[in-house]
Amino acid sequence: MAIKIGFICTGNSARSQMAEGFGKYYAKKFGKDIEVYSAGSDPSGYVHPLAFKVMAEKGIDISKNRSKSLKEIPLNELDYVITLCGDAAENCPVVVGAKTIHWGLPDPAKAEGTEEEKLKVFREIRDKIEEKVKNLIAGI
Repeated sequence: MAIKIGFICTGNSARSQMAEGFGKYYAKKFGKDIEVYSAGSDPSGYVHPLAFKVMAEKGIDISKNRSKSLKEIPLNELDYVITLCGDAAENCPVVVGAKTIHWGLPDPAKAEGTEEEKLKVFREIRDKIEEKVKNLIAGI
């Protein structure tokens, strides 16, 4: 039976989307029977274009992903709930039986400046998420 992981953020527009992409990638790479989901406690309705771009730089295509609500994933079946921001940790419903882990990471979508300055922030957050997801999946 597959282990189910849900990456939860507020808007489901950047951090949780990148985590979902890495989760699926590493589950496959490590040959693990893991299903990966992402959702937002208050979905933005879009995935940030720079999230697509920085994930593509790593060879991971999340361009078909969309922003989803908690109601659109099998929330009560999750074995792991990973929150990626303070708001989601506070507003995420309790999933009985799931291991809840909080990774407080800044929202790259709030980065200001030129396109290159914003990309730098997205890359930094992406790389932190990749390391955390890789270690999580390897340890399951």
